[in-house]
Amino acid sequence: MNAAIEQSLISRIGSLTPQQVDEVADFVDFLAARQAKQAALNRLLAIAPALEAAGAQPMSMDEINAEVRAARAERRARLSASASTSTITS
Repeated sequence: MNAAIEQSLISRIGSLTPQQVDEVADFVDFLAARQAKQAALNRLLAIAPALEAAGAQPMSMDEINAEVRAARAERRARLSASASTSTITS
């Protein structure tokens, strides 16, 4: 990033209320998450021709839904384990 732009942003953020600074931080997090999702999609699209050349069959909607459910259940279990660990150590 250009140093002048960076300094201008820092100066402008410094004049905001704490609540507004929190909103800016949330927006920056949103932009980072959007960029990460786009990068993941680009990686997936990059391997699509290789999958097709290898003869890999596309997943059915039922298979996709089952994968999504399994990933969500795994994430919930990790979050639950993390929350119970932090409760114990607190």
